[in-house]
Amino acid sequence: MIVSTPEGTPVPSTAGQTIGPFFGFGLPYQGGNEVAHPWSPGAIVLSGTIRQGNGDPIPDAMIEIWQADSDGSVPTARGSLHRDGHAFTGFGRTGTTDDGRYLFWTRNPGATEPGKAPFIAVALFSRGLPDKLHTRIYLPDDEAALAADPVLASLTDAERATLIAVRTADGGLQHDIHLQGEKETVFFAY
Repeated sequence: MIVSTPEGTPVPSTAGQTIGPFFGFGLPYQGGNEVAHPWSPGAIVLSGTIRQGNGDPIPDAMIEIWQADSDGSVPTARGSLHRDGHAFTGFGRTGTTDDGRYLFWTRNPGATEPGKAPFIAVALFSRGLPDKLHTRIYLPDDEAALAADPVLASLTDAERATLIAVRTADGGLQHDIHLQGEKETVFFAY
């Protein structure tokens, strides 16, 4: 669509806007960070910090995750925003805290295809970004699967390290995401 003045003079497009910060009344929803109910069998905590290039935390980012269940099956039931306390939804959304931290209750995903390592797909929205960023969080446990995964095999060792979570003492996953800088996370174009 071309916008013009009443006299027919074309009006130039406005500069692109950045996404965020996000307002608390529209995007969050009750249980949004509960991909699995916290007390369900196999539930783990996935947590981390979203950081700017200089290492400062980003207090107003929003992060979404999608993943397979522990057996590698991708949830297909509609209504992933409905949290009933029992069903594994495969989808979660949460904002970061004032110190840039995020937390999800989820399960360890299984591999969706033979020869591929299990991962959690991530979309990150933050101020200063013209569009969302896509990345992945891989589980650290299966070295053979990580080595054979075609996506990870296409990266350098340093790049791979930005996508692999750390297993915590309680069995959860810790993974920081860096938007820029020396520890910049690998982001994917889709």
